[in-house]
Amino acid sequence: MADNPTDAVHSILIKIQESIATFRSEMGQFRQSVDARFEGVENLIRKQRRDSAGMLVMMRAAASDFDERVSEVEERIAALEARKS
Repeated sequence: MADNPTDAVHSILIKIQESIATFRSEMGQFRQSVDARFEGVENLIRKQRRDSAGMLVMMRAAASDFDERVSEVEERIAALEARKS
């Protein structure tokens, strides 16, 4: 009878060890998939920052061009008003 509890404890410990090994393996796979997804998110953020910077440059150029055109029209209007006066 003394052998039965010892054998049961030994088999339980083996099962626990196998469970831990399986858990570690699953966690390793999970970490790899999370790292890959995280890398994808980082790449997307870098791309969006570059795109945003490019759009900002284009927006400033368009606003500057618009300001120049409006200034030209204002100058023409001022010249026409000066002629009438």
